[in-house]
Amino acid sequence: MKVIIVGAGVLGVSVARQLAVVGENVLLLDQRGAGTGTTATTFAWTNSSRKPDPDYHRLNLAGMEEHTRLAAQLGGAPSYFPSGALQWADAANERRLADNVERLQALGYPAHWVTPDEAARIAGALRIPAAITSIAHFPSEGYVLPDRFVNNLLADAEEHGATCAIGEVVAIDDRPDGVSVTLAGGEVRTGDRVVLAAGRWTQRLAARAGIDLPMVTDTGRGAPTVGLLGYARSPELDLRCVIHSPGLNLRPEAGGHTVLQALDLNADVDPADPPSADGDIASTLARRFSALLPDPGRAPEIDLRIGFRSLPADGHTVAGYASAQSRVYCLVSHSGITLAPILGRLVAAEISTDQEQDLLGAFRPTRLTGVRRSDIEVDQHATGLGEQ
Repeated sequence: MKVIIVGAGVLGVSVARQLAVVGENVLLLDQRGAGTGTTATTFAWTNSSRKPDPDYHRLNLAGMEEHTRLAAQLGGAPSYFPSGALQWADAANERRLADNVERLQALGYPAHWVTPDEAARIAGALRIPAAITSIAHFPSEGYVLPDRFVNNLLADAEEHGATCAIGEVVAIDDRPDGVSVTLAGGEVRTGDRVVLAAGRWTQRLAARAGIDLPMVTDTGRGAPTVGLLGYARSPELDLRCVIHSPGLNLRPEAGGHTVLQALDLNADVDPADPPSADGDIASTLARRFSALLPDPGRAPEIDLRIGFRSLPADGHTVAGYASAQSRVYCLVSHSGITLAPILGRLVAAEISTDQEQDLLGAFRPTRLTGVRRSDIEVDQHATGLGEQ
């Protein structure tokens, strides 16, 4: 079977790798290159911390477990780190954190309270502010280095025979006898199945195949799709796990660098007028980071990067064929980093064997067919402690 995968982000490459491993003929297309879209601007925290929907929680748990299995199979530099995560609450966030810890403990999700001294040993070289009143530890969580992860997946996919090419898809023809995609230069590629895994561009591409896949598409100032990340080049920091605090989220990056996220600042981020390196947003991010450093006197060097989240309208992953007759498989998720390994395996199994996978049953695109958008759309602004 020949499968054309549109989108070489973390989901597309994961599916390509799994299909190649089981012997399918795989062509992976991306308009810019592997890992250069949504995957390049993600906080990359692996978790099922605030996933109250039971089906979504189970799927994310499976994603976390699959990361461990996949890490043992992939070559290349390590890209997955089961470091655990800490959430620090001040008086304003105490109740929110306590309620979530209680809910997760009732589900059997590893979560427990730690003292500031214990938290300091887990976190590494960070200073915990005096205003922090409670700290929870989530030992099963972790993080991914997205560029390494995609490169490792792609290398393994190509080793198993997959082909990756640059090409912008402008049309998709879904027929009973096969599928074809037309590229911007006029070239037509044919196959037996197409997987749409194009992140925030998935709705637009789906429409070209006659598929209605409602997503949040606003990319203006403060839109829920818009997220700002800071990449701190200095000072180098011995950060050992993911941190969520009331004003700043942090995760380790390669070479002692740190990825920073301040959710409340996203409301002032306009992709059409990106924040400057010496503007108010950059200064606020630097000030909050400095307040957590062992030596707050040294001004950090931070590069800013705007990202765009891939948000299905109802907030949940989409995974499945557009209809019972369709040969186009739609795949999009806001939890792409956590879910990439499990979605890669399950989606590849559905395509190669025609056997439905139970974990994906609640996430079919057909759940959105004929439904008024106003009945399903939810507010997906991430603003609170432990959100993404």
